[in-house]
Amino acid sequence: MNEKTIRIREINMHVEIQGGENLPVIVFLHGFTGSTTSWREITKLLKGNYQTIAVDLTGHGKSTIPEDIGRYSMDQQVEDLEELFTELSLDQFILVGYSMGGRIALAYTVRHPMRVSSLILESSSPGLKTEVEREERQAADRRLADRITRDGLPAFIDFWGNIPLFASQKTLSEEKQLAVRNERLSQSEIGLANSLRGIGTGSQASYWESLGTVNLPVLLITGKLDTKFVNISREMQRDFPNVRHETIEHAGHAIHVEKPATFATMIEEHISELKNRGGSL
Repeated sequence: MNEKTIRIREINMHVEIQGGENLPVIVFLHGFTGSTTSWREITKLLKGNYQTIAVDLTGHGKSTIPEDIGRYSMDQQVEDLEELFTELSLDQFILVGYSMGGRIALAYTVRHPMRVSSLILESSSPGLKTEVEREERQAADRRLADRITRDGLPAFIDFWGNIPLFASQKTLSEEKQLAVRNERLSQSEIGLANSLRGIGTGSQASYWESLGTVNLPVLLITGKLDTKFVNISREMQRDFPNVRHETIEHAGHAIHVEKPATFATMIEEHISELKNRGGSL
């Protein structure tokens, strides 16, 4: 594994790269409280057939943690990624995004479709449809951010790990649950709080009306136990021109954590299908 820190637009972005430059490229964007570490089991399973690039998004992992909330906005993060991919000389790649990272991946693809050969969204959404919904969610995200700075990171991670969204992870081994908790604890209070304030679901623009413009192949992956995001993906499926939606049995929000072998296989099968259709990777 090759770790790099790349200076772009006055911040540092940390990436983990595995595999040779001559292989098809898959870029991975983690969710809130995640990092490049989130994808290590998946990239290990894909090793040898692809070059995998996992990115620490702004405020997470080893990337810069700006004090300015505006630096976390969707517009800023999309342009950060565009410059990062330019610096990495990535012309074409498959883009995989989970939850928050999926929202960013979708926004990037809408704005820079020429680089993305296929988009894979895990348990993600295009944002909220109405201004009222966005205002309500912004207020909730601000309260959550205030909770982090008031109570501290360990108390927040205890709370976050016990929200209903992650209930299915209670069935994982103690070792895996501890690994997830330690990754969350490795984050920064300021980075997480500012992420909620700057790029929470309520802070971003809605991309629902942009789904019809995404003409490249899209794969939506959800866990059957995560009914909220199953329903969101079903609705998204009606709007994307070229899309498939797969729901994984006995899995919740974080399929790549709960069912890594299944998740990696789905990526490989999707790529194989693209090749059979004559698509370029």
